[in-house]
Amino acid sequence: MTPDQALKEAASGALRPVYLVLGEERWLVDRVVNALREAAAKGGIAGFNEDKFLAGDASIESILGAARMLPMMAPRRFVLVRGVERWEKKDDGGDEGGGEEERAGAGGKRGASRQASPLDALAEYAKAPSPSAVLVLVATKLHAQRRVVTSAKKGDFLVACEPLSRRALPGFITSIAREKGNPIASDVADQLAEIAGPELGYVVDAIERLSLYVGPKQPITEDAIAQVVIRVRQSTVWELIDALGRRRLDRALAALADAYDPRDGGLRLLGAVSWSVRQMVKFESALAAGASQAEAAQRAGVSPYKVNDVAQTIRGLPRGALAGWMRVLAETDLALKSSRRPAQAVLETMLIEMCSR
Repeated sequence: MTPDQALKEAASGALRPVYLVLGEERWLVDRVVNALREAAAKGGIAGFNEDKFLAGDASIESILGAARMLPMMAPRRFVLVRGVERWEKKDDGGDEGGGEEERAGAGGKRGASRQASPLDALAEYAKAPSPSAVLVLVATKLHAQRRVVTSAKKGDFLVACEPLSRRALPGFITSIAREKGNPIASDVADQLAEIAGPELGYVVDAIERLSLYVGPKQPITEDAIAQVVIRVRQSTVWELIDALGRRRLDRALAALADAYDPRDGGLRLLGAVSWSVRQMVKFESALAAGASQAEAAQRAGVSPYKVNDVAQTIRGLPRGALAGWMRVLAETDLALKSSRRPAQAVLETMLIEMCSR
């Protein structure tokens, strides 16, 4: 099931006895776990029928014992187990589907070891779980053929919390902003996705700060993003882009020096530049398909007052330059996240390469 489906179940109070919350997107995981915890606690004293464990630090026997314990003065117990992947040996690819038959046929210590696997014990428990407990298992990653995973898929109690794709992120931003009561235009949501993504925790934090900055029911704008999320204004980014289009490296480096913020390691600035270049790619593609400048601007999310400047910059670029810029931006993103070079030096190299294309 999706995180949204799990949240709807929690809101309705129709909880399942077991949930396997699996995935690397921490914000989604925490949101689902908190919703399940709050729903399980209804009708009882907060924290009175609750146990939290870390796999490996607690034995599987104590965890299952807590799940089978009857609740006191409440309809349910809530049992949370984090780090379930710690029980999965690094050199073990998981149960290859045979599961019980393979263990029954295996002799000696190997069969006994597999029989005692905590993950297998969880899969066995899921077959006949306690109806008065909600056992929530949290793991970043598990082998798809583990019995507990296949059981969760078959029983529809697996909650997949994987990172959102770049394409889906603007829609997520629009939804969260709407929850805060602040409208946001699609092109502004796309800009924020480029600058603040892909980690949802940071994105949601940025929306929270933007909402407080603009005030109740006020739209989130490019100017607000420039003030709250990054130090550089979009006009400064366009100045940098214009300098690159004119092959004016001196002006581009000056704009970088003015806009660079060492607190974020250059990633927010790179996101702003990437978003602008992506707009130009969309604009150029729309023109090539026969759209007018106004139609191309609308498709690309280019502000009306920037249409002529963007069109002029694109006309001045050699064929294929924008595709080359996108490759340089991707390489720069990797370098900022993995290289030991100073972030500003990495960005300066980016500008030199973009000017040479």
